[in-house]
Formats: sequence, structure tokens, C-alpha cells
Amino acid sequence: MSDNSQLLSEMNDRTREVFRRVVQGYLDSGDPVGSRTLTRTMSEKVSAATVRNVMSDLEFMGLLGSPHTSAGRIPTQQGLRMFVDGLLEVNELETNDRQRIDETMGRNSGDVGGLLDRVGAALSGVTQGASLVLAPKHEAAIKHIEFVPLAADRALVVLVFSDGHVENRVFNPPLGATPSSMREAANFLNALAEGKTLTELGTTIRREIDNRRQEIDVLARQLVDSGLAVWEGQGESYERLIVRGRSNLIAESETEGFERIKTLFDDLERKRDIVEFLQLTEEGEGVRIFIGSENKLFSLSGSSLVVSPYMNADRKIIGAVGVIGPTRLNYGRIVPIVDYTAQLVGKLISNRS
Repeated sequence: MSDNSQLLSEMNDRTREVFRRVVQGYLDSGDPVGSRTLTRTMSEKVSAATVRNVMSDLEFMGLLGSPHTSAGRIPTQQGLRMFVDGLLEVNELETNDRQRIDETMGRNSGDVGGLLDRVGAALSGVTQGASLVLAPKHEAAIKHIEFVPLAADRALVVLVFSDGHVENRVFNPPLGATPSSMREAANFLNALAEGKTLTELGTTIRREIDNRRQEIDVLARQLVDSGLAVWEGQGESYERLIVRGRSNLIAESETEGFERIKTLFDDLERKRDIVEFLQLTEEGEGVRIFIGSENKLFSLSGSSLVVSPYMNADRKIIGAVGVIGPTRLNYGRIVPIVDYTAQLVGKLISNRS
């Protein structure tokens, strides 16, 4: 049993009710909750002085805090975590929310990228937060690879997949690369790549380079390394992450503080870090909630992230969808929205494949 679970189980009914009502009141309004407000809503008739004593005890336990000089209390991060883990009542998905998500994704035309872009727009619109969508790696078999020189220090690597999908990215070729060495590198890769997915190619390519060192010159070897690294490194990460609805967060600036929102915007620009974090969701199924500093990416902005992985037809986790906003999120409503969206995305991608 975690410390929070034990703490919750040791509370008497009155203390638990005061705690639950303070947190729920704060999540609903964003304002501190005072003892007089609570005495009007408690299930048993108690005095304001009694409620104040209970609130003081909860503050001593580190679950509530007093902002500024207000007589009311708000939950601390530890308090929010305990509420989410032990007292949160997750609602049924509201019909209107379901319809808005279904309508957005019902236009099942275009490529997966277009679908996931619409998913992000739907999530941010329904939740009024910012949405994060981690797209799956493109796992169709490779048909053709080509290197195209653009300038002395820039080249394009083009991947054509068997399903007709084409990806191209700019990269910095090794010093001295020539059209001839680029052709040699492409020929070497094409001989190995046909019929393999990008992931499969990545696991065999370097072994083949070592085994056939005499067949390919140093420049072509370096080209192969630097060209494929674009997909395995930052390039792919930036391509895979879709962020929508940043402007929704500005509405929170009055209560959350403009500097916090600015910090969050800066965090959202560092897409590679967010991708690495979202890939952690591949360790387990279901919706996960990260509050404040539990999520090191957004700790400075005091934000929460509700995220769920989605799976393909083989029940393999291939991406994630999530919503980020202030810690004062309506968790009971947003959890089922994120859960439903993740399941729907998995089904749509499975149907396409």
C-alpha cells in the first residue's frame, strides 16, 4: 500500500469528506474553498470551527495549502495525487463529447498523418486544453531510398514505401560527399532495404556495413549512417509529434500566471523531449495521469498531463494521445475522453492496415 493510500484509509469519514469537497471545489472553480462554504454542503451538520480544525489537520499532513492570505484552502500536488488515485470518480463519456470526437474522425479519408491531425484538433477542442498526439512510426516495407544533393552542406534523403507513402528529410552529409558517393550509398541501401520496414533495416544495416567494409567506401558508409540517423534521431521525433490547441492554455493565464503559460509553451516547443516522455507510455496500457513535478517536462509550468497509448491490430502499442493543461483539470471528464480517443485511433489505424 502506498503512503497516500494508507493516509486515505486512516482518515475518518468527516476528514475524508472535507478533503474531497475542498479538492472538488477547487477543480470546479479554481478558487480556494473556505470553511463556511463547506459547512453548507457537508453531509452531517458541523460548525465552521470544526471544519477549520479538520482543514488545519489536512494542511499539516501536506494535503492542503493556503494561498496568499486567503482563509480558504486548495489541494497541494500531493493532495491532488491522493485525490486522483483514491477518490476520483471517473464519469461516463458524455454523449456530446463522444459525438464531437466521432464526427472529427468520421471523415476517414487521407493519410494517417491527416487523421491524427484531426484527432489532435478534436481533443483540444473538446477538452479546451492542448493536445499531444504521438504518431506511429511508418512501418510499411521500403521500396526505394535515394540521396539528393542540395548544396555543399545539405542533402535530401528520400524514402519511398511499398504502400506509396513518401518521406523526405534534409540532413548534413559528410564533408566531401559527391553525387557519385550518394549513388553508391543509395545502391548499397536499396540492395538491403527492399521488403524491410525501417525498424528492420535499422537493426541490420550496421552489421552489413561491418561485414562488407571492402565493398563500400568511407564516404558512402558515412552517408548511410548520417542519412538513416535522421529517422532514428531528432528528425523522426519532430515528425511524429503533433501538438494542437496551445492557444487554449492562454485562457488560463489569469489564474495560472502568464509566466507559467510561457514556460509551458517553451516546453511544448522542445518536441524531442516530449516524444521521449510519451514513449514511456509504451511500458503499460491504460490512461495515466502526471501531476505537476511528477512530469519533469512540465514541472516548472505546474501542468498536468493525461495520456493513453493506442494499439494496432496486433495489440502492440504504437503511439499515444494526451491532453495537457493546468493541474486544475476536470480529471473525471478528461480521463474517459482520452481513453475513448486512444481506443478509437487504434481501431481506425488497424482498419487501414
